[in-house]
Amino acid sequence: MDGLGVSFDLTVAWALLLAFAVYVYVVLDGFDLGIGILYPFFRSKEDRDLMMNSVAPVWDGNETWLVLGGGGLFAAFPLAYAIILPALYPPIIAMLLALIFRGVAFEFRWKAASPFQEWFWDGAFIGGSTVAALAQGITLGALLQGIDVDGRSYGGGWWDWLTPFSLLCGVSVVLGYAFMGATWLNMKLLGDIQHKVRRMARVFGIATVACIVLVSLWTPFLEQEYFARWFGFPEALVVAPVPLLVALIAWQLWVRIDNPGNDWVPFVLTMALFLLCFVGLGISMWPHVIPPAVTIYDAASPAKSQLFMFVGAIVLVPIILAYSGYAYWVFRGKLKPGEGYH
Repeated sequence: MDGLGVSFDLTVAWALLLAFAVYVYVVLDGFDLGIGILYPFFRSKEDRDLMMNSVAPVWDGNETWLVLGGGGLFAAFPLAYAIILPALYPPIIAMLLALIFRGVAFEFRWKAASPFQEWFWDGAFIGGSTVAALAQGITLGALLQGIDVDGRSYGGGWWDWLTPFSLLCGVSVVLGYAFMGATWLNMKLLGDIQHKVRRMARVFGIATVACIVLVSLWTPFLEQEYFARWFGFPEALVVAPVPLLVALIAWQLWVRIDNPGNDWVPFVLTMALFLLCFVGLGISMWPHVIPPAVTIYDAASPAKSQLFMFVGAIVLVPIILAYSGYAYWVFRGKLKPGEGYH
């Protein structure tokens, strides 16, 4: 595979399917993790109840996509799964534990029998959301900067994932999820809390765009192939629309965040911003699943296994999309104080 050329075979189809699953997870679980990150900025119980009620009917369904992504990686690219997990055990374990604590907090917060218990479960919700987002960003950064591969196994050390670049990616994801959570709440809430959310969306939006710029400037210098992909000729002409579209969407977000009557627009623009970041990541890494050593073809399972699983996937994915879309449709609209679904 040369340059930016793509050969659409079953291995590529699986790679695109997993990329789609990961993107959908990032978007859907990103905004509800973002609500947990924003939680400390809202002190009243009424505000926190509204924030949690805005995602209560859909948050657990959002994590279906994480299971699909992880299971699909194991099934379609087992070599990648066998190398990535040992390389990234600490952040992955931290993410899973954080998601567990956060999920439990969703249920137990409403059953709190004392102010201390409510404070504890609010803390679990905040901590779980923040640690999960941070761990996801660190995992992404560690994968993007490259993993030491020895033959068909991980060849590095326990702490290789912990670098300034991976930490920058971790902080970037935390800020990005908070921004997405703010645009979601702007779409779901009314009154004074909505005005506060809009102000916070501006702050976290500026921070998110700044982090996108920093990560984008740093990434080409991690690997020579990345640099050639972004700054070589004629490749640079192909990828040039990505940063231009990022700038355009960032400007539109700044203009439209206070636009009454179209509260859904900033959230949709934020999803588009994350999609462009995802496209940029794909441009840098393709066709590697583990830069710089393992391509999707090196890591792929046998063709018959891929075909068998792909048939099941193309049946199940539309079903998951259908019931997820139905849930969001049923619980569309604004929330009002004193009304909810907990």
